Amino acid sequence: MDGGPPPPEGPRLRVLRLCSVFEPPAGALTAAGARYDPIGGMQSHTGQLTRALDACGVAQTVVTAWRPGGAPSEPLGSRSRVLRVGAPVRRFRQLYAPAAAPVVPALAAGTDLVHVHLGEDLAVVPLGLLAGRRRRPVVLTVHCSLRHTLQAGGGRGLALSTVGAALESVGERRADAVIVLTRHLADRLLADGLDPGRVHVIPSGVDLRLFARPLPDPAPDLPRPRVLFVGRLAAQKGVSTLLEAVPLLRARAAVVLVGDGPQRAALERRAGRLGSDRVRFQGFVPHAEVPAWLAAADVLVLPSVYEELGSVLLEAMAAGLPVVASAVGGIPDALGAAGRLVPPGDPAALAAAVDEVLDDPALAAELGDAARRRAAAFSWDVLAWRVLEVYREVVGSW
Repeated sequence: MDGGPPPPEGPRLRVLRLCSVFEPPAGALTAAGARYDPIGGMQSHTGQLTRALDACGVAQTVVTAWRPGGAPSEPLGSRSRVLRVGAPVRRFRQLYAPAAAPVVPALAAGTDLVHVHLGEDLAVVPLGLLAGRRRRPVVLTVHCSLRHTLQAGGGRGLALSTVGAALESVGERRADAVIVLTRHLADRLLADGLDPGRVHVIPSGVDLRLFARPLPDPAPDLPRPRVLFVGRLAAQKGVSTLLEAVPLLRARAAVVLVGDGPQRAALERRAGRLGSDRVRFQGFVPHAEVPAWLAAADVLVLPSVYEELGSVLLEAMAAGLPVVASAVGGIPDALGAAGRLVPPGDPAALAAAVDEVLDDPALAAELGDAARRRAAAFSWDVLAWRVLEVYREVVGSW
């Protein structure tokens, strides 16, 4: 891969990757598939990491939840494959865990290590430990810490913050290596007593090549300036704060929400009550189209209530787009001085920061240039090799 070291000598590594969500099949963005929450940072991370490692020579089998429009088994890259298992139900990650449990041990037996990706999922750590019983080392990536980061209400939130947090703790203690996306979370795990030698900070990445060419405007009818949000329409993402900020903006900006999720109907009603005729609910778009939306915007807003990092933040930086984001999780470290940070849940502060960027073209250009420079450190061409180093370290210690 460009920018990485030469392929290491020795036998090719074989990895079993377990993740409840993965990049969606092409048909998952339309009809019934759009209701299965197919787009998000973890989906992008697991998909792009798998592709990058495949290009490094790593053979991978990915076990993930079923999605409408996707084949049960399909190839990925030149030496990897994706297995989608589960039932045609919208909740509980399509019950992929009961379907995965019978096949995971046999799949693990044919690999060198198991890589578990933990998000808001109660099942993946037990699946990973089941796979590791075949005397295979286990690597755990924590995409969203259920103990330290998650802020969720209701019955699901209670289960995640109690049962899920306990499972996360077990996984972190028993994994041979733990990868976290931010130094902020690494510090929390070290304070919990984890061995520093087992904790690795490797953030999400971005494919810089997607942002190195001119892209057509996906919405030529949309006036400027344009304020863009990309992500799930869910409570975590703080979209309601963005809607409440719209009437406070001095600039008569068009606000575009790219994405879908469980709060869409409620957010559409709120936008109507606020009289926000400037808000456009674009819905899901394929991830391959996100670079064009970023290139056509004037500022990206990431108003998250909580977040480990946020893949769209890195993509916006790679596009050279000024960013206004909540000062939560690993966002401040990643963004640095290349954007503006605001308190979560503060519409007035959000509106003021967006106005500052939109009112000053020189500032916007300065922030965009700084963001593009910082994005180089998040290239998958670099980060995939760091993950591969973790793999070789844990395999070599067995």
